[in-house]
Amino acid sequence: MGDEGGVRLQKVLARAGVASRRNAELLIEEGRVEVDGRVVTEFGVRVDPESAVIRVDGERIPPVSANVYLVFNKPRGVVSTMSDPQGRPCITDYVQDRPERLFHIGRLDTDTEGLLLLTNHGEFAHRLAHPSYEVSKTYVAEVDGNVKPGVLRTLLDGIELDDGPARADTVKIVSTVPGRTLVEMSLHEGRNRIVRRMFDAVGHPVKRLTRTAIGPVRRGNLHTGELRDLNQKELGQLLDLVDL
Repeated sequence: MGDEGGVRLQKVLARAGVASRRNAELLIEEGRVEVDGRVVTEFGVRVDPESAVIRVDGERIPPVSANVYLVFNKPRGVVSTMSDPQGRPCITDYVQDRPERLFHIGRLDTDTEGLLLLTNHGEFAHRLAHPSYEVSKTYVAEVDGNVKPGVLRTLLDGIELDDGPARADTVKIVSTVPGRTLVEMSLHEGRNRIVRRMFDAVGHPVKRLTRTAIGPVRRGNLHTGELRDLNQKELGQLLDLVDL
């Protein structure tokens, strides 16, 4: 950050869609804008729009860039790959009209539906998929049997699986009908079929599984098979989560 080179801060805020240039000046004047951890109150400040960490009222403003960040609501039966040698439906079938070379962050089982993030930003994808950043994921599982409170406690306390312990961050019963229970569970785990294996371990096999959230990104009214751009708030929070 400095007065030489770069782009004027109010212009960067306007470009990012935060406010008009005049209103951006008001935000700066009121001390509501922070650049790289420092509150800025003067108008002449120039920043590198690609590398500066800018916040307004404490909320991260993602840089304007050529990268794309999408969320895809994967249907059941679609393979979590960009191509499939067996000719099964895959992610590429839903993004064929996109000009970017996209890749998916993590994966979902073929028989699991729900949210997957897609991007052309390699470092973002690498970090978000890395266990050390521990982005929480939320699932809704329809399971066999009527789940008792003690089972929820076991999931929260942790279960020993073949490849090590696994523990839910939160778990709650959404609804129950005779012989079936709908359970919402969030966890930071990314191991293969982890949710299904956890419910198997407590005697309630999963019949249907949907991922409904990845960190701040919620399914909302995104229909199965649809995709959309991440909004500014979602992207800002994810960039913070992975230290970008």
